[in-house]
Amino acid sequence: MPFLLPSTVTHETALQLEKEGLLNLPALATVDCSHLNNFDSSVLTVLISWQTRLRATHQQLLIINVPEKLRVLAGVYGISTLLGL
Repeated sequence: MPFLLPSTVTHETALQLEKEGLLNLPALATVDCSHLNNFDSSVLTVLISWQTRLRATHQQLLIINVPEKLRVLAGVYGISTLLGL
């Protein structure tokens, strides 16, 4: 079952979301962004953190239902390829 991101991920909520995801590491193999509609660049930090932890256990992060705004933001920061977007 994929890990479903909430509709809002901002600087104020990112740390708690990161911790929640790390507590559910097996679910992070697939992260579903279908509800994500209000976010800032902190969501990229969370995704990179999760990806780093997964790679340490020889797993991959798959991000699905990616909103176009997130693809653009990742491109601006030059991490599209890193996140598989």
